[in-house]
Amino acid sequence: MTDDWRQGGFAIYIHWPFCEAKCPYCDFNSHVARHIDQAAWKAAYLAELKRYAALTQGRVVNSVFFGGGTPSLMDPETTAEVIADIRRLWPTANDLEITLEANPSSVEAGRFRAYREGGVSRVSMGIQALNDADLRRLGRLHSVAEAQQAFETARSVFERVSFDLIYARQDQPLADWQAELRRALEMSIDHLSLYQLTIEDGTAFGDRYALGKLRGLPGDDLGADMFDATQEICAAAGMPAYEVSNHARDGAQSRHNLIYWRYGDYLGIGPGAHGRVTLDGTRHATFCYSNPKRWLDAVESGASEQSLEALSREDARTEFLLMGLRLREGISLSRYAALAGSPLAPEAIEHLAEIGMISLQDDRLIVTDQGFSILNSVIEALLRD
Repeated sequence: MTDDWRQGGFAIYIHWPFCEAKCPYCDFNSHVARHIDQAAWKAAYLAELKRYAALTQGRVVNSVFFGGGTPSLMDPETTAEVIADIRRLWPTANDLEITLEANPSSVEAGRFRAYREGGVSRVSMGIQALNDADLRRLGRLHSVAEAQQAFETARSVFERVSFDLIYARQDQPLADWQAELRRALEMSIDHLSLYQLTIEDGTAFGDRYALGKLRGLPGDDLGADMFDATQEICAAAGMPAYEVSNHARDGAQSRHNLIYWRYGDYLGIGPGAHGRVTLDGTRHATFCYSNPKRWLDAVESGASEQSLEALSREDARTEFLLMGLRLREGISLSRYAALAGSPLAPEAIEHLAEIGMISLQDDRLIVTDQGFSILNSVIEALLRD
């Protein structure tokens, strides 16, 4: 596995853990704080970059992603200094993509130009719904009008703008989702992330669901119909899915997320951030302390990672399939064999191909449209030796 990461690329993820409010569906590591010491956070990020640069000297950075939380609450000066330090510490690709997640409030939209001047080239906006009533249900602080205004501002500033929508919401008919999706596609967007609402343990929605108080969720059949309609409408608009939940025009795919799905290496910096980094020929999984204060304290001691674990061949092959088969381009069978130490079982491949779940194109194994609807089962069958 010494050089396997090169086939996916190398990225840096910066986690900003703060939000203005906690959304009821969100299980990300995000926190609401009345006061944020921006100087302390900037110093911590810069210290972590320096530490990791010593371990990964000479690697070419293909992508940087500021995620959260709500990174558009980070001072633009902090973002600019982090970007400048990354460029100083590593060589960077000529087409380096630098993405910042943002919430579409008018206040944050006014900061977009400062982020652009600091080096951000792409914004991913958490719009989530084009319906004011559903935005309130989802705990969002913006209106549809504010979202549209922020989007237009972002498009005038950045080379590329993406936004997220959640479907299969409470009491949402299929026809309403189809109309909402077409409206989104008419906004001259080049990338959409479209997620089916899932109820996660430890969230406000999860608590309500456990008490039987979260009503109006779609059944499995309606959820499947919404997924199918999403694929059809986006493909017809020239934005086919290149991953299970992500759609883009040709050339507008998220380079950062492609590094994850193509099983490249990425540094995870910030509270609760995960990483995958190859050191001394072995790929390691990293996980940082989740509590913001605990992470800041740990950075000062030079040990921000709660865990740094070498991955076995079994771990690597499982992750490679879990990530790579989400992509429409599929996976390389020879790369899998090199990672796993042995090829996928021919019997499993033959069976899945016969029933139309996968197809083979030269060295690539690709999940079909039919297979995507039961992707977890397809992966389980391939892993069953």
